[in-house]
Amino acid sequence: MIIRILVVNDDGVLAPGLWVLVEELAKVGEVIVVAPDREQSGVGTGVTLHHPVRASKMVHVPLPVEAYSVQGTPGDCVILGLQALAHGPVDIVVSGINEGANLGSDVLVSGTVGAALQGHFHEVPSIAVSTSAIHEPIFEPAAKLAAALAEELAAGHMPADLFLNVNLPNRPIDEIKGIAVTRLAHRRPTGFLEHQKDARGRAYYWLRYGKPEWVVEEGTDLWALRNGIASITPLQADLACRPQVAAIERLCPDLYRKLAS
Repeated sequence: MIIRILVVNDDGVLAPGLWVLVEELAKVGEVIVVAPDREQSGVGTGVTLHHPVRASKMVHVPLPVEAYSVQGTPGDCVILGLQALAHGPVDIVVSGINEGANLGSDVLVSGTVGAALQGHFHEVPSIAVSTSAIHEPIFEPAAKLAAALAEELAAGHMPADLFLNVNLPNRPIDEIKGIAVTRLAHRRPTGFLEHQKDARGRAYYWLRYGKPEWVVEEGTDLWALRNGIASITPLQADLACRPQVAAIERLCPDLYRKLAS
């Protein structure tokens, strides 16, 4: 069976990591690319609701696949791809390859993961793929692992509701020490605001990340990367905090009385 693969990213349709990924996935199935026309890092699960979203079919692309450039977010790209541009069913959404890891709570603001989440919302198996380096990234191991996961999915060896966040250390394949199923690491907030004024004296702000303060625990995605291991973290859209349910339930009668008083 030939599987159909929708490939998206948040670094833009001309990002090199996307095309390394496409080249490898094209060995596994039929690929269609629907990606933003510019970098959309950090937009998370955002979608465009207040103006039209335009898509242009690309004529000159690095590989012989159907490709579209979208004036929108990674989430927009998935919606357009699945509902309009793919012209038929899609078997898997693969988002990446992102330049820089998407670890821990960063998955909540990552456009790469946000695109995969949109695929998951549409009940299509979805994978976000990143390599840990921003400078001189090595994309080939991440592309090969994504293709291997797609093959396993096509063979029926993966759950139908697959939603994975995959991160690889920035190493050649022969230096990667293994693959581990991980959980999300915890990072303490370190961002800060830079306050400036424009030429007319009006205030504006830059939001900047400080150096991450990670809690490194064995079994987390960060721990895996720091030990030269590729990380696969199964995710879910349900953010409900189950350990807190009982504590809040005990308060519900008092809360209701206060609401009704």
